[in-house]
Amino acid sequence: MEVNIIHLILSLLGAYLLGSIPSAVWIGKAFYGVDVRQHGSGNAGTTNVMRVLGKKAALPVFVIDALKGYVAVALASCSSVSAESAGYLYLKIALCVLAVVGHMFPVFAGFKGGKGVATLVGAMFGFSVGGILLSFATFLVIVAYTKYVSVGSLLGGALLPFYAALCGQSDWRLILFFVFISLLLFYTHRSNIGRLLQGTENKTYLFGKPKKEE
Repeated sequence: MEVNIIHLILSLLGAYLLGSIPSAVWIGKAFYGVDVRQHGSGNAGTTNVMRVLGKKAALPVFVIDALKGYVAVALASCSSVSAESAGYLYLKIALCVLAVVGHMFPVFAGFKGGKGVATLVGAMFGFSVGGILLSFATFLVIVAYTKYVSVGSLLGGALLPFYAALCGQSDWRLILFFVFISLLLFYTHRSNIGRLLQGTENKTYLFGKPKKEE
């Protein structure tokens, strides 16, 4: 089947524009009169929204950001690239990357966004459902225990290639992409790693409220 270049370009552009939807910024401004980028860590993502505006605001932000990634990867099915071809996998990877880039540098919010973890989680459902579910479960357990979202994100991401292989994923190209994703997470969280080493990283309580120190 001949590839329609126009459809391909529109799919790639659509992925970036989907990623650029600044849910944290729009929800913060519309319902709370707050631009979360001016508070907390300055990131337009779920974790900062939770710290600044609370869990009720963070939940829809996470859901929307994850959906952005999932729908972006699903755009591959709207292209004329055959699902049986090697190019189809590369297209899905490109769509995933563009959605995350859109979240990090959103055209609709002055190119100042978040780190793209929630968007990445949604996008990964288009590659390995079992792998991302195990990674997300790891994230929840680690954050519940350590209270550090950054640690949960890093460990969940680092284990994704292993989890994907464990769930039957044998395509080396995809495993290699997951390894790249893991390394990218460490790069985007380099400031968090610095704060963790210094003991100044902020804690996040997913379940319950923090206990008052005596």
